[in-house]
Amino acid sequence: MELGFPIQTLYLYTLIIAGLLTLLFVFFSDMFEGLLEAVPISFLNPALVLAFFTFFAASGYIGETAVPLSSPIIALFSSILSVLLVSLLHIFVLVPLSSAEESLTYREGDLKGRVGKVITAVPVDGYGEVLIEGIGGAISKSAISFDNEQIGYGTVVLIVDVNKGVLSVTPHEPL
Repeated sequence: MELGFPIQTLYLYTLIIAGLLTLLFVFFSDMFEGLLEAVPISFLNPALVLAFFTFFAASGYIGETAVPLSSPIIALFSSILSVLLVSLLHIFVLVPLSSAEESLTYREGDLKGRVGKVITAVPVDGYGEVLIEGIGGAISKSAISFDNEQIGYGTVVLIVDVNKGVLSVTPHEPL
């Protein structure tokens, strides 16, 4: 099929453009996420749309150069293959990634009320360090004494407040 130029050229240009847009989307996806919240069509994921065009163009280009069928049949097979591959990408990659727990992230407010252990002594008017252990791992943060008293190494402490990444702690007696 000819459109004034070979159909393989159209597939190749589509593949290059879709591939570059996919790469840009991967690098700047956080910015696009904010822009796309205003769009009422929420079921169209840009990653899936770009993946569809990439798969379609790649399979169409390979089909035109390697398979002796007519262009409309190759385009139909490319569309079906692209829908299948994009569906598999959505089901087996994007859905599990979006529903994965963010267990390694925390907010400073989440640390209030937790118990930790002093790993660097906290002097009176100075900074020390506290280790907070949890299911997702251990966090080590700078700390000051809430009551402005010295807290020695190995003391179990209660986190009373968090201000700009620095914990305010007080000695804690386990029940």
